[in-house]
Amino acid sequence: MGEKRIAVYPGTFDPFTNGHQCIVQRGMELFDGIIVAVAEDCSKKTLFSLEERVDIVREIFTGIPEVRALPFSGLLVNFAAGHNAKAILRGLRAVSDFDYEFQMALVNRQLNPAVQTIFLMSDLRWMYISSTNVRNVASLGGDVSSLVPPQVLRRLRDAYHLPADWPHPASAQ
Repeated sequence: MGEKRIAVYPGTFDPFTNGHQCIVQRGMELFDGIIVAVAEDCSKKTLFSLEERVDIVREIFTGIPEVRALPFSGLLVNFAAGHNAKAILRGLRAVSDFDYEFQMALVNRQLNPAVQTIFLMSDLRWMYISSTNVRNVASLGGDVSSLVPPQVLRRLRDAYHLPADWPHPASAQ
């Protein structure tokens, strides 16, 4: 058997959404393994700590050994090369994502031509989802249960000190 085809799927994942999960699942059709590389990313104020974000991804993919969650900082191409990954997997929601992602892909290609960037378009139902929108809606008590895996929903409830019956309060049913 040949060398395993490993891809790195990087992001802050604050929080991990159903759109992110969809990209990983579709990436598994193309690669033998996916490393969800959870960025430390000091330039953003995150709701969840790096350790919490890694733990959430690990919970979501429990029992799927082909998907690993690892923290990372520094240059993504160095992280990818250090884990024998030949590709960086990126999800695109809209044309507005493409300009930034294209520039990053070109820089990464310049830094390490052996690591390819692969773009997957988001499924239509997840096109409008962003972690920022999920955080904003959840912080106001809005229902994000259709946008995130159950593991994330529990963490959002705790982080925002929402009632135990959130996101479906008994009075709303």
